[in-house]
Amino acid sequence: MTMTATGTDELLMEQDGHVLTLTLNRPDRLNAISGTMLSALSAKLVEANRDPDVRVLVLTGAGRGFCSGLDLVDQAAAQSGNGAEEERAPASHLFDLRDSPPTVLWRMDKPVIAAVNGAAAGYGMDLALLSDIRIAGESAKMAPVMVKRNVLPESGGSWLLPRMVGWGKAAEIFFLGRTLDAQQSLELGLVNLVVPDGELMATAMEWAQEIAANAPMAVQSTKRMMRLGLDESFETTVDHVMGHLRQLFATEDFKEGVASFIERRPAEFKGR
Repeated sequence: MTMTATGTDELLMEQDGHVLTLTLNRPDRLNAISGTMLSALSAKLVEANRDPDVRVLVLTGAGRGFCSGLDLVDQAAAQSGNGAEEERAPASHLFDLRDSPPTVLWRMDKPVIAAVNGAAAGYGMDLALLSDIRIAGESAKMAPVMVKRNVLPESGGSWLLPRMVGWGKAAEIFFLGRTLDAQQSLELGLVNLVVPDGELMATAMEWAQEIAANAPMAVQSTKRMMRLGLDESFETTVDHVMGHLRQLFATEDFKEGVASFIERRPAEFKGR
């Protein structure tokens, strides 16, 4: 099944089987985040996390860039009292943290793959880091330019990056504000894979479809245990894991997983 829908012109949605692709769609502004886009992205992420037919999400940008960050042009217009731009200004949408895209992304149990095309700058870099897997095109860039705009990594980056690369390296990246190309990002572990630009979406979809073919409840439980484990002791994590495991043992998908192993055939998981 393939389904395409557009809830807003600034966020395109396309579903192929159990994979939902969300495309930030302001290519003329390198997909700078507007207030409208923030609201639409949050709503769609929440909806996808609840939809049993969605097992994996792919997040990418239209045109030459993944996301150039918050739209500072709209923000400046809003601060100058331009009513036409005030609703589009992103900052007015940032402070309800319960419903902001970074918080929603962090809480999601569905796996998210960022297909990073072009620059992921500022807020866009945070969105990429909040994804579970990052596949980059050769022209991709991670641009931690916040200190050059008198802002800070407001959307999770200051929490995530030290855990990914260590305190010293994170300090170097954030304090210098230097742009990292795709190969540098790969060497630092900020992306999982670098591919030619023309192969980016096909590779992201290949990974997404392979994940979607696995038992969805097991994938989502694994992600939840990884997330919660960052703030838990080893013993607490083991206790939580055993609780989830007992629930998985009682499902139809567990029976299917065992049967497919015995019968030496691919499993057909139903998410039940």
